Amino acid sequence: MINKRALKALLEERRALIKPEDHDLTRPTGQGRRARGLSQQQVDELTARAPHTYNRLETGRYTNPPVDYLRQVARLFGLNEQEWVSLCRYAGIGDPPGPLTAASGLEVPGVWQEAVDGITHMAYVTDASWNLLAHNQCWASLFPGGRIPRNTMRWMLLDPDGRNTLLDWHTVWAPLVLPQLRAALAVRPDDETLLQIAKEVAADPDLAPLWEAGGAHIHPDGDERPILHAEHGPGHVTMCAAQPMTAPGARLIILIYHPGARKAHTRVPVLRARETP
Repeated sequence: MINKRALKALLEERRALIKPEDHDLTRPTGQGRRARGLSQQQVDELTARAPHTYNRLETGRYTNPPVDYLRQVARLFGLNEQEWVSLCRYAGIGDPPGPLTAASGLEVPGVWQEAVDGITHMAYVTDASWNLLAHNQCWASLFPGGRIPRNTMRWMLLDPDGRNTLLDWHTVWAPLVLPQLRAALAVRPDDETLLQIAKEVAADPDLAPLWEAGGAHIHPDGDERPILHAEHGPGHVTMCAAQPMTAPGARLIILIYHPGARKAHTRVPVLRARETP
């Protein structure tokens, strides 16, 4: 459902910040319009759309606007990723099918390093291509000889150290990690890092059959998996996964380590807000 009031407020505010002169256009003179920023007609011109197309969008009269048009407007207005999500939701199409730009998800605010350092469990942050952006010392101690991987997806699937560290790799880790790679490529089909990893996966005799078989598991949040810690020995980790709001596809992973074999037990109950008496 279109949220006309929120949509109009977002678009009017951001349109007012765009100077016509920056796009080799002139500000209207004489009687009439005195509003700041681009006119609605100028937005139509810059997006190569029929007259009044943008007016229909801003006033909430454009039902089910195409994603490519919303993307044009978002880039023209310099929206960030959070605003891009809001634009799509307010316009009535739900969450966007992908990030606003190819560079989205490849960086997070620098304060994330401080945040990760403050976590007592193993913790790290990767970008949308699984390149390592930040980690704490607790996580670094997991790796033999301190050989910290630059790309955690490559390490989990293709690195011999990864296959040794991730216990029951053939049956527990690889079948659950590969669908994550496939899902990421569906959103970022031109990501060179992910494409190269997928190419190597398809050529790997151990991974190729699993890759062809597919799989539906995507998110590791809440999973428990066996692991060989370089300092503490065999154990298992409970995985907590989250996404920085400004970087779609990036992820914060927290690994809660438990020594020894995993004991059969009931999972910790989910957290849910208490009902008001």
